[in-house]
Amino acid sequence: MAESPRKTRTIDRVNAGLGRRLRAERRFKFYGLLAIFAGLAFLSLLFISIISKGYTAFEQTHMRLDLRLVEEDIDPAGNRAPEALSRADYLGVVKQSMRDLFPTVKGRRDKKDLYSLVSTGAAYVVRDAVMADPALIGTTQTLWVPADDDVDMFMKGHSTDVVARDVDGIASPTGTEGRIQVLSTANDFTAILAEIKEHLATTASRLEVELGWARNNLEEAAAEVEAARRALEDAENDGDAAAVAARQAGLAEAESRQQRYRYEVSTLTDRMADLRRRADAPGGEEALDADLPSYLVAINGGLVKATAVTNTGISGEVLLPLEHTRDAPPGQWQVIKYTVPEADRRLNDHQIAWLTRLQDEGRLELQFNTTFFTAGDSREPELAGIWGAAVGSFYVLVVTLALSFPIGVSAAIYLEEFAPKNRWTDLIEVNINNLAAVPSIVFGLLGLAVFINFAGLPRSAPLVGGLVLTLMTLPTIIIASRAALKSVPPSIREAALGVGASKTQMVFHHVLPLAMPGMLTGTIIGMAQALGESAPLLMIGMVAFIVDIPGGFTDPSTVLPVQIFLWADSPERAFVERTSAAIMVLLAFLITMNALAVVLRKRFERRW
Repeated sequence: MAESPRKTRTIDRVNAGLGRRLRAERRFKFYGLLAIFAGLAFLSLLFISIISKGYTAFEQTHMRLDLRLVEEDIDPAGNRAPEALSRADYLGVVKQSMRDLFPTVKGRRDKKDLYSLVSTGAAYVVRDAVMADPALIGTTQTLWVPADDDVDMFMKGHSTDVVARDVDGIASPTGTEGRIQVLSTANDFTAILAEIKEHLATTASRLEVELGWARNNLEEAAAEVEAARRALEDAENDGDAAAVAARQAGLAEAESRQQRYRYEVSTLTDRMADLRRRADAPGGEEALDADLPSYLVAINGGLVKATAVTNTGISGEVLLPLEHTRDAPPGQWQVIKYTVPEADRRLNDHQIAWLTRLQDEGRLELQFNTTFFTAGDSREPELAGIWGAAVGSFYVLVVTLALSFPIGVSAAIYLEEFAPKNRWTDLIEVNINNLAAVPSIVFGLLGLAVFINFAGLPRSAPLVGGLVLTLMTLPTIIIASRAALKSVPPSIREAALGVGASKTQMVFHHVLPLAMPGMLTGTIIGMAQALGESAPLLMIGMVAFIVDIPGGFTDPSTVLPVQIFLWADSPERAFVERTSAAIMVLLAFLITMNALAVVLRKRFERRW
């Protein structure tokens, strides 16, 4: 029997469009996979960025010092009283140890630079050791103490790159201290002289761009002065005394701005011309300043900083005394370059030279940073830790869980199992769903108005923070708990009622145990959300600088997200890595809590 023409035409149309539909389906799958891979790529980039910046915070540079615990300095009374020992000048003991290591450091400014290599926390290490064992008084003890954060950054390679250059000639120093010359039998400094001139030319080109901007500003300032003068003339012609006074003040301000730009243009012009002249000068001698990379010569056990360079030698200042003035063949001396100019570093060349000596003697070492996990906040990065914020977060979460879980579960049970279905319950449900989408900072404003201004509770306390986060977390827990109750099949309810159970018994003995895994999952997710919140807590004063570890729910404290916010706003380079490290710790907590929610759901959830 032949197929009808109508059916044949339908099959033909289906077959004709089949390839197009299959191509569209393949494109849709491709776009989906592309979106997944893009999301994973961005997530990986985020984690790589955070980890690469923060993993170094788990190590801290320590310095080994030989400390003379002289009784006259620590306990002159000799009674070993804890009060007297706690007030002793331990920082002076640390400074004396540094002077013993570098006896040639004499100037007041040089001593200050030397002392700054050690953290102020070193004094507390010495104090704790003495108070733990007063028998140490009168002896010399070797202790590892924390180094300053700038030293820590240098040891981790964040301060400047240190590049050693090979040499070919025999070097001859003219002295061992003060200002000397180091001459080479080969042109070992020719390449350095070329680098310096190239750096001068690059700086001159940059100044030329700045000069163009300054000239534009000067032209605009000149136009403003002319306009201010015309406005003053118009006011004087009108005879308006008030307008004249205002125009005179405006003219004076415009002329001051013009003079400032004129000075800037003149300064940039002179400096650019000088740099051009020095860059174009053939060979000869070139002076070094703090805006150029530093070049040092390590020879005969000492270190010489170059202040002027020629093709065959340098003139400079001895940073570390030389042992002798004998000639040094290749392999026994070298040129060292600090790539970042001294003006752009927090450590000067003297300090880096001292650190090099300490490193060669094995007195500098990277150790596990226990302070980061055991201390509270501090103005000094090397002494700052997250323990205070972690304890504050714990207290806040305890308050939040203690209030939000029973209230949220009770509200969900009532709305889902007992509340009548009318417009009032519909209104309540709509508002609960809307509260889940309210920005968290609104809850902070509500907490500030109700709990602090009205109820008089203490600012920056975990109690208030927990109350605020309870308000924010309740909608999430209620919605998740209602969804868990809805997932329980009606047959469970009907069977319980059929055997004579009351509605309350049916809910609490049969429905609630089956819905509890879903409720716990929603609660854990809500707690994880609360742990990562900072905006509402900023509004109630938890942004304060808190050093002490909180001991209760009403003690001043902060939380991990706010601690990260505070450190991210700090200018020190060492706080950058501590910010990333704290983010890593916070992410670890959040991932753990979400993983726990998944495990609970997989372990206890029943599929109907």
